[in-house]
Amino acid sequence: MDIGRPKKIFIVEDDELQGSVLRDRIVRDIPHHVNVFKTGEDCLKHMDHCPDVIVMDYHLNSNVKDAKTGIEILEVLKKTYPDVHVIMMSSQERYSVALQSIQKGAEQYIIKDGDAIEKISQMVNEL
Repeated sequence: MDIGRPKKIFIVEDDELQGSVLRDRIVRDIPHHVNVFKTGEDCLKHMDHCPDVIVMDYHLNSNVKDAKTGIEILEVLKKTYPDVHVIMMSSQERYSVALQSIQKGAEQYIIKDGDAIEKISQMVNEL
């Protein structure tokens, strides 16, 4: 992918504020086309839009019955769309969670901390 070229980006984040802040930061320097989804299922329904990058929360809708987690959506994405770039993000600092994400096909695992939004924006532009 060309650095600096606008990309189609999906953000899958059940925290509406965090999704909006991340979207606003990602488009600040380059006018990417960004869609924000609150569930992984909504993301999957729109894969016909062929996103270049998906930024996804590890713990999606943990309080919603029968909703898939981020790691479950990641598995579906990588089986069905193996070439899509996925960046997994979470407040989980456990090594096992990061390792699981990478083993399931995420290109990066970012811990949600004070620098996370800036790191994600930089990675999106580099993919």
